[in-house]
Amino acid sequence: MDLDIEISGFNPFIPLDDKNSSIPCAILEYTLKNRTSETVNYQFSFHLSHLAQGVKSLGPDESRNAVMPGAGVYLYNLEEPTSAKSGSAALGIVGNEPMIKAMWFRGGWFDSLSVLWRELESGRFTPNDGSSHTGAARGRNGGSFLMNGRLDAGEKITYPIVIAWYFPNVDYSFGANPRPNTWRPYYASQWANAQEVFNYVSQNYPELKKRTQTFHDALFATTLPAYVLEAVSANLAILKSPTLLRQYNGNLWGWEGCHLDRGSCPGSCTHVWNYAQSLAHLFPALERTLREQELLRSMDDHGHINFRAALPDGPVEHTFHAASDGQLGGLMKLYRDWQIGGDRAWLERLYPAATKSMDYCIRVWDPQRKGVLEEPHHNTYDIEFWGPDGMCTGFYIGALIAMANLAAVMGETDRSVIYRELAQRGSRTMDDILFNGEYYEQKVTWERLQASLNEEQLQKMLLENPEEANLYASEGPKYQYGRGCISDGLWGIHLAALCGIETPLNQEHVLNSLRSIFAYNFRSSLWDHVNPQRPGYALGDEPGLLLCTWPHGGKPTLPFVYSDEVWTGIEYQVAAHLISVGMIDEGLTIVKALRSRYDGQTRNPWNEYECGSYYARAMSSYALLLAFSGFRYSAVERKLWLKPQIEGGWYRTFFSTTSGWGLLTIQHDGISINMKAGELVVNQLSVQFLNDREVESSPEVIARVGGECVILFKKYEDRQINT
Repeated sequence: MDLDIEISGFNPFIPLDDKNSSIPCAILEYTLKNRTSETVNYQFSFHLSHLAQGVKSLGPDESRNAVMPGAGVYLYNLEEPTSAKSGSAALGIVGNEPMIKAMWFRGGWFDSLSVLWRELESGRFTPNDGSSHTGAARGRNGGSFLMNGRLDAGEKITYPIVIAWYFPNVDYSFGANPRPNTWRPYYASQWANAQEVFNYVSQNYPELKKRTQTFHDALFATTLPAYVLEAVSANLAILKSPTLLRQYNGNLWGWEGCHLDRGSCPGSCTHVWNYAQSLAHLFPALERTLREQELLRSMDDHGHINFRAALPDGPVEHTFHAASDGQLGGLMKLYRDWQIGGDRAWLERLYPAATKSMDYCIRVWDPQRKGVLEEPHHNTYDIEFWGPDGMCTGFYIGALIAMANLAAVMGETDRSVIYRELAQRGSRTMDDILFNGEYYEQKVTWERLQASLNEEQLQKMLLENPEEANLYASEGPKYQYGRGCISDGLWGIHLAALCGIETPLNQEHVLNSLRSIFAYNFRSSLWDHVNPQRPGYALGDEPGLLLCTWPHGGKPTLPFVYSDEVWTGIEYQVAAHLISVGMIDEGLTIVKALRSRYDGQTRNPWNEYECGSYYARAMSSYALLLAFSGFRYSAVERKLWLKPQIEGGWYRTFFSTTSGWGLLTIQHDGISINMKAGELVVNQLSVQFLNDREVESSPEVIARVGGECVILFKKYEDRQINT
């Protein structure tokens, strides 16, 4: 061809702007450039099947087509407005006057496409306004537009194409019965049909593109290796995938992942969504709806939270285990979300439910108040751990400190003291009993617990499944990890740090555990690794971080489910934790290895799958940004913390808070804040450099940043620097 063609695709993605980031549309920009020295004539056309017909298998007489004057074609159906089959789509071009074919020829076999091609060859459509609706039952239906043009030597032109869709009634529900037959998505509260969606995008197109591009450019201006930024940015696609749904009232609800025709594992699963760090920073108001979901709608009067929430909003059943890591992680995230948002009224509304949740966790999993989870506790591996383990007890300690902090804020001093003392007791147990000199392990316990099997239950097991009974007698409950080195062993402690919660564990033990996890669980090749579970995540000569290994023996006959697998969400959380404490080479090794598996040759670079595509756990990759910068901002204290993990020179990073977002540059003699949207009020500043040099400002307003601001450090003495 005599033209160079570039295609750029996007959907509006603007931090903090949840309406414009929830538009049901896809945008493709086609840029045509004449690369010859002569004038070139060209023809550009675009075609869309009738989405509102084919997706629900409607007959030909139920679909309708109409011209959108000067823009494109509107495709809809005649279903009842309340039907799940009711819907519409729109195809249009922004800023141009195309030739429009509102309906294709209605025939069988390939008749419609054959006729369409004859018209394209002629360079002109037969006049057609879509008003005729007769045709064969098997006939294809759709709409097209056509542009004829010419480009002089070196000249170029861009055509922005918008495809919008609108299906306002969803017929899937989940939760306690009875449920409504249908529910309506958020976009149905903003627009009436797909044509309105297209018109909105068309009218606001320059601003939507500009603001999305500004976010893109700010994110990629971060001075980190390309594969790190790729890991952060690629997994933001999960927020735009069917993994995440938004209801009419604006509340979120998520699958764990999604398949081609349905979701995978329902209910904003708390222990999976624990890992997702991007939403809380880019759209904090939406993240808060998940805390409300957990504490106000998914919890019963006893404090039991069903880790799978209802859709649409409503009650759930409470007939299964609560998820220890999910429920405890939610309490840490409640503290984080209050710090990010600074909304005291919101916290006061949720705090009573949070104390009920915390007390449930103590009563059910730690009835002897040892500060560790001892009774069997369900977790993200879809099984129960028996006896104290480092992974889930880390969540427990973090949640206790979070609730101690919140209780103090609420004036409940006695409750605060109780929670804090229990956390300190648990920390001593982790350090004195669970730490084996290299890493935290599990002390499998199945006797003298409230849940211990009695003689009658043991006899029943022996009768029904003698093999399992014999295994229980020799090893205890199946699906434990015991002496294993589990990659998630410090996840609760890391989540606490991400939430601004300081846990009282021995930091040398934490560092040694991280070193052991990398040393024992990361493999540069998996040729010698046997995985009888799901090897497709990483196999053969590919590198990866195993979920668990047993470097000193003691692997159970039946270890916890999935133990031999490789999950990207856990690889990212381990990598981010390593980087945040200065083990940068180890963290980068994991990230680079992971992204080498998703290079576009074997796997989709934008779809890190686990139980389904676009799996929510992979959004742990956003923590890499936080790990390198140590960025944390409290809207409550109006304080900014930084702990850059970069030696010398300067470092630039994207950041986002509830009031604005932009770029932050850190140098040895000061910082520069460049707001791309909103503002940031900084009353206090704390910077911890790698050489142990600290910056602590006096508690007074030092910046209200609405554009760009530079804060210089005065000459420091005795590790204290005023700004």
